[in-house]
Amino acid sequence: MSLLELQGVDARYGSVKVLHEVSLAVGEGELVAVLGANGAGKTTTLRAVSGTVRRSGDVIFEGRRLPRRPEATARAGIAHVPEGRGTFNELSVLENLRLGAYVRRAKVKADAERVFDLFPRLEGRRNQQAGTLIVKGIFDSLERMKQKEGMSILVVEQNANLALAHAARAYVLEVGRVVVAGTSDELRANESVRKSYLGY
Repeated sequence: MSLLELQGVDARYGSVKVLHEVSLAVGEGELVAVLGANGAGKTTTLRAVSGTVRRSGDVIFEGRRLPRRPEATARAGIAHVPEGRGTFNELSVLENLRLGAYVRRAKVKADAERVFDLFPRLEGRRNQQAGTLIVKGIFDSLERMKQKEGMSILVVEQNANLALAHAARAYVLEVGRVVVAGTSDELRANESVRKSYLGY
């Protein structure tokens, strides 16, 4: 049984439908990538999981259907880590971490220390403005989280070569639809994926 599943998920911004019957799964302790060009629906897929976009279809976590509310998603133990523009650039790294952990008030300090352990470069930059960070080696850190904590990870990445080097499986989105899915090896062997996303 998958830890996280999307079953026939549609999502829209106002009257514009962005996702069309998206189905995918993330197993326990698995790193799964969502690939695609700009505008393919990758970020909207993550927003559908976190409940921050209007959606239909089912998002199932640990066998239970998730309500369409961000706070319910966070309480279930799902974290949505947005790319750089999703951070509060004027706040420090530590302030961003504290803000992200507000639902776990009693464990904020321990959670921040855990993040610093997983991302050692942040430790020395805890008081640096988040908007000035340069992110390097993120996939190495994701691998450490997966191995050390048994974490399941759904990641959106533009660099298909990098993502497929670390992910067990991947889904390719085009215009809000899953067009290719399989193991990383299967996607690397797929001619259309190679030509469109891998550059060979």
